Amino acid sequence: MLQEKLRKYAELLVKTGINLKKNQILVVRTPVECADFARLISEIAFKEGARDVVLNWSDEVASKIRYLYGPDDLFNYFPSWQKEFYLSYVRQDAAFLSISASDPDVMKDVDPERIQRYSRVVSAEIEEYRTRMMNNENVWCVASVPAPSWAKKVFPELSEEEAVEKLWEAIFDAVRVNEEDPVAAWDAHKANLKKQMDLLNDHRFKSIHFTNELGTDLHVELPEGHLWLGGSDLTPDGHEFIANMPTEEVFTAPKRDGVNGKAVSAMPLNFNGSLIEDFEIEFKDGAVVDFKAKTGYENLRRLIETDEGSKYLGEVALVPYDSPISNTGILFYNTLFDENAACHLALGKAYPVCIEGGEKLDSDELIKRGINDSITHEDFMIGTKDMKISGINKDGVEVLIFEHGNFVL
Repeated sequence: MLQEKLRKYAELLVKTGINLKKNQILVVRTPVECADFARLISEIAFKEGARDVVLNWSDEVASKIRYLYGPDDLFNYFPSWQKEFYLSYVRQDAAFLSISASDPDVMKDVDPERIQRYSRVVSAEIEEYRTRMMNNENVWCVASVPAPSWAKKVFPELSEEEAVEKLWEAIFDAVRVNEEDPVAAWDAHKANLKKQMDLLNDHRFKSIHFTNELGTDLHVELPEGHLWLGGSDLTPDGHEFIANMPTEEVFTAPKRDGVNGKAVSAMPLNFNGSLIEDFEIEFKDGAVVDFKAKTGYENLRRLIETDEGSKYLGEVALVPYDSPISNTGILFYNTLFDENAACHLALGKAYPVCIEGGEKLDSDELIKRGINDSITHEDFMIGTKDMKISGINKDGVEVLIFEHGNFVL
């Protein structure tokens, strides 16, 4: 039974998530712990007509050793061969599948300054790759496979084997593999998300207002020409793909200097291999002006201070509290899942496609249009069961969007 579900999942990622074209190259970034599933992806992709399948292995334990014991200047440069790897494939119209299966605590003993410094270097060196991904010029998809360390974090009361098995089932539910026809289930889901997008786009709200009993009280202005997106995406030539599997959100870009108030976290944030918990961020005229955290304050500070754009928001996303992932009651410690269980915001870069014609604009032009730019993009969750969201239209009329954590629009 498990093998049957694994194959259905792999086929769903290749055929629906990536929607692989004949003779297209597929690059799979995968942890070494997920090798068996990556090989299954490779087999299916080749059978679907892939020109090549490139497995780009990662090993977070080896990375931790490197951060702990490598010379300090090692983190000041990115090897040219690795830069060429990304740029070469992105320029060949390759599709990119990333398997997210990180241990949320793996880097807790590592100097966060080293991680952040190296992250800046990598982002700068592969800026062309990042820009093409954010503009949907290449097909991409992020999905997850259980790694033992991650599964034990989610289900600490179980044995490693039982934890992995239970996490597999949770993933299968979230990505609709347990449905009789997963492809048909995704078609219906995309249609439902499109209805929500169309309603929000029709209203053309000037701003939205978030409140809940945790203490979130946030006014978010929206730039002129903003677009709500969700479900599937399109490349410029009309190739449909799903960037995140699972996905339950509809999202847009906030106005860079139009965010005011306080956002309080509803879930921990796994950032650079360490957890940031019980935190809140205060904004004025778009920028972070104060923040606090019960756990991970230094990591939160480093995130906010990554660059000039990291103190501004780049995304605002609406997710019903009564959604499949939220209803599991599972805290996944993995942003791919947790962000699809709650309304969330993102510090850093905005998706240019969230504004009319944005994919054709450079960084300076986007900022002039009110869209943020940064080398980082980090989602954090604020949605709760009592979340209320109102939209204010151009005439100043308030329209209820969410009540008790769910859509009422």
